[in-house]
Amino acid sequence: SFSRPNASDATLTRLREKDYSPFSGMCVTCLDGCPGYCEIGRSAIRGREYIYPQPYGKITAGSQKDYPVDFSHLNISGTCVGAYGVDPDPDVATFPKVNIETKIGGIKLRAPWFTTGLGSTFIARDNWEGVAIGSALFGTMVGIGENVCGVDPEAKFKNGYVIHSPEMERRVKLFKQWQKDGYGEIIVQENVEDSRLKVLEYVIDTLGVSFVEIKWGQGAKDIGGEIKLPAIEWAKTLKDRGYIVHPDPDDPVIQEIYRKGGIKEFERHSRLGMASLEGFLKRVQELRSKGAKYISLKTGAYRPRDLALALKCASEGKIDLLIVDGAGGGTGMSPWRMMNEWGVPTLYLESLVYKYAKILKEKGKYVPPIAIAGGFVLEDHIFKGLALGAPFVKLVAMGRSSLTAAMVGKTIGNLIKEGKTPQEYKKYGEDIQEIFSAVADLEKVYGEDWKRIPTGALGVYAYFDRLATGLKQFMAGVRKFSLEYIDRSDLICLTEEAAKVTGLPYVMDMDYEESMKILES
Repeated sequence: SFSRPNASDATLTRLREKDYSPFSGMCVTCLDGCPGYCEIGRSAIRGREYIYPQPYGKITAGSQKDYPVDFSHLNISGTCVGAYGVDPDPDVATFPKVNIETKIGGIKLRAPWFTTGLGSTFIARDNWEGVAIGSALFGTMVGIGENVCGVDPEAKFKNGYVIHSPEMERRVKLFKQWQKDGYGEIIVQENVEDSRLKVLEYVIDTLGVSFVEIKWGQGAKDIGGEIKLPAIEWAKTLKDRGYIVHPDPDDPVIQEIYRKGGIKEFERHSRLGMASLEGFLKRVQELRSKGAKYISLKTGAYRPRDLALALKCASEGKIDLLIVDGAGGGTGMSPWRMMNEWGVPTLYLESLVYKYAKILKEKGKYVPPIAIAGGFVLEDHIFKGLALGAPFVKLVAMGRSSLTAAMVGKTIGNLIKEGKTPQEYKKYGEDIQEIFSAVADLEKVYGEDWKRIPTGALGVYAYFDRLATGLKQFMAGVRKFSLEYIDRSDLICLTEEAAKVTGLPYVMDMDYEESMKILES
């Protein structure tokens, strides 16, 4: 079985026995009298609460399904011959010389990745400072996800449209205050409710946002976004703002159970979007007329024909970026089984992206820059993501890993300030300047102002620096000293099944003709 149902750390559930039935995930013997440690047992008492990873607001979650083929079935190629982008001279072709800067339209980026879609979940809100400032310092993009204005307790509305949102304003300003030399950009996303509230019109007109995004979906789920609400008053407010809220905070029975403590939280759900070519092109035109300079579309791990529609829309709309998010990545809140059991996994989806984009290109159609998302974390992942979709995939989009870097940076920073430096870091010193490697770079640029940078942002910057260094090393190994030289030939398929999925040659068939010419010459 590729899956492990009915028990997971994600839902704080486990089995009574070590032996279990592979398909059902149940203990091989289910005992009358067991208090119910598994998902079935917990659901028997708390019902739908156990659909979701826990505890909400403190964690991100990612699929644990072991797909038949994934990026581990690919290795990065290498060569000892020549160099692309620099002179083939050992004193010139060194890995620090690799250039990983790129551009999306007029937007300069110091690296080919960015953080996408940090929306209204509490964990995204609470760690936005670190991710936004860290991204700005490093010179890449960051995306504000769906529902931020709609769930802002302090937001103000007029005639059903948002006119003021302190939370959205905070998020935009944190990035812009630390943006340097014109690198990077902030993207604001809309879903169905955001569109009804005219969120993008608000951020363009009032906050000076130039890059906006239409969201069709994401890899972690094929329904609208969710959050949990701890207070019935907040639940009522969001219901009044047009959201789906469960249980119904206006139901007298629910109100009584809540008052007694039997209900601790409410779920807020977003609506399903209804995608079409005509509707998409109309919205793109509306946004451009409002002043949007850059427009992206984010789509999820939907069936292949929906991917084809996304590419068609992106092409005809002449948009600036298409983000394709595969199954297997993560989220701040999605149904746990859905996260594991729906959608096209990233490797398969990107292989289709390449195939479909190539068809459009051969027809003379416009193909926008494409970003691939869905479980990318480290430098080898980034290289593989860029190479598999080359020349169409220009960026890798991440979410959970950027949040992790921000959270750890924040946590360790707080411990240092409290005089509780973890033992593994004491060998570097006792203060933030000594322990956080990012300070050495940032102090050169900002002087004493580096002390204003939150440690969450130091964590993101250092994590991105590690990715940049690792990516440069891989690129030097394939002798590609600039991103435009990366192509599909830089990957090796370790299994015949991976070769079938990706269209790349199996390792035992790779370079056969060239090898024979060398041997027979």
